[in-house]
Amino acid sequence: PYPHLDPDALAPMTPVTITARDGLALPSYLTLPVGIEASGLPMVLLVHGGPWARDAWRYDPEVQLLANRGYAVLQVNFRGSTGFGKAHTKAAIGEFAGAMHDDLIDAVDWAVEQGYADPDRVAIFGLSYGGYATLVGVTFTPDRFAAAVDYCGISNLANFMRSLPGFNRPMLVNNWYRYVGDPDIPEQEADMLARSPITRVEDIRTPLMVVQGANDVRVVQAESDNIVESLRARGVEVEYMVKDDEGHGFVNPENQIDMYRAAERFLAQHLGGRKKVKSQ
Repeated sequence: PYPHLDPDALAPMTPVTITARDGLALPSYLTLPVGIEASGLPMVLLVHGGPWARDAWRYDPEVQLLANRGYAVLQVNFRGSTGFGKAHTKAAIGEFAGAMHDDLIDAVDWAVEQGYADPDRVAIFGLSYGGYATLVGVTFTPDRFAAAVDYCGISNLANFMRSLPGFNRPMLVNNWYRYVGDPDIPEQEADMLARSPITRVEDIRTPLMVVQGANDVRVVQAESDNIVESLRARGVEVEYMVKDDEGHGFVNPENQIDMYRAAERFLAQHLGGRKKVKSQ
């Protein structure tokens, strides 16, 4: 469906199964850059949103961009992902910032043990829930990542649920209340805050880039503002990109290009990627 692309310039996406520490099988995808020995590479852990969604074997321009710049790209269908049966999805109940994050760490460990990834040059990058997972990565496991890109990510689970617009609220009953909790119940709100990156912002020492749409009604701008303001108040450097004409994920081509150029520079600075590679 993309006849203008040169197949020789595209990096193959390989299905792999990674075993989590509790034995759960994690269907995943590893994409390795073309023309580089697949050993000790800088790697981007690319976390899908949802979390009730999945990564799939397909052409993904984001993955191909990163692979072209010399990064191994690892996508993990962690517990909570859909498409692999009820047990795989329901294994995420109560596991935000818990076993769901352990799955991602276990996948990084696998890539390192297999020799694909350099443990000192691993970044985490995600949109929406993936942005939350990114913030969890730099707060709950602050020494594991060399860089992080939070794209419209949740920093406060309770505030996120309270600020959702009316058309989103029916979905809370079947997933968010069951999997995460009800912020109107004090003990559940306390647990939600304990699983929220905003309560651990003082632990962030990973270079961080935050991307937000000012018109985002799902994950409101305050979710990103609060993280950025807390870091800047401590004198911690953080890159912050806000686009006034965007919502939950950028759709305007000029903004997408601007964001990916900034992310490319950011990752190259902290992981040591390469410049654009064209096919011969």
